[in-house]
Amino acid sequence: MKEVKVKGLIDSVKNKGKSIDAEMSFFDHLEVLRWHLIRALVAVIAFAGIAFAYYDFIFDKIILGPKTPTFWTYRMMCRLSERFSLGEDFCIKEIPFNIINTEMAGQFTLQLNSSLLMGILFGFPYLLYEIWRFIKPGLTDIERSSASGFVFYASLLFITGVLFGYYIIAPLSINFLANYQVSSVIQNQITIDSYLSSVATLTIGAGITFELPMIIYILSKMGIMTPAFMKATRRYAVVIILIIAAVVTPTPDILTMLVVSLPLFLLYELSIIISARIDARRTRELAADVVPFDED
Repeated sequence: MKEVKVKGLIDSVKNKGKSIDAEMSFFDHLEVLRWHLIRALVAVIAFAGIAFAYYDFIFDKIILGPKTPTFWTYRMMCRLSERFSLGEDFCIKEIPFNIINTEMAGQFTLQLNSSLLMGILFGFPYLLYEIWRFIKPGLTDIERSSASGFVFYASLLFITGVLFGYYIIAPLSINFLANYQVSSVIQNQITIDSYLSSVATLTIGAGITFELPMIIYILSKMGIMTPAFMKATRRYAVVIILIIAAVVTPTPDILTMLVVSLPLFLLYELSIIISARIDARRTRELAADVVPFDED
């Protein structure tokens, strides 16, 4: 009886030791993750400091870009209008609204918020790099080699989406909302916070949306997403994409909505191809692991 109690005590001590080791390992991982996030935060703050120092150029040329008629998108639309006779309405020569500040510290807060926003945009690739460094040790050699281009492709997709949102979605949306009138008595006096939040939401939202192929890649690797499922739900995806395009570009012009939705359609089809390749590779690996049964 005593031997049973002693053995049970020893087993409980061993199990307690294993649980302590597991807890220490978990907290060690949290500590490592914390330092990765701290380094990413330092990079964001550094880029925000650079943006704060060169704020005159950033505010006049970048932030206020979609409001000025000389913006690249508006100039291209005027050239297309002249070449293909699309009409005077297609050529944008005026953005009829004024930007105002209604708070005492509004302009100072504007400089801080927009500088931080620039820091996030420029520091996003480094944030992905730190995330990759955190998850890389836990991957197998095969998984590590297959996901070696994660940072590059995710950064490329995000930057492409940001450029698309800044040069296509933001100016088209701003032009429509600025020219929309319920009554000629009402004048558009837009606060700087409203303008900045609109440009930032459309730009960063497009960048995140363009990460769809990477999300599908990860879900396909986990076995959650399959090409058959994506093909079967393509019709629903088309409806969702059109709804997203209608929301981010609240214009009655069908051409504008198609211009915005076309890249989303292409991204969805690209995601199907990526998922199909991963599914085919998984099938080949499973077939290679099957040992044929030889009958005597």
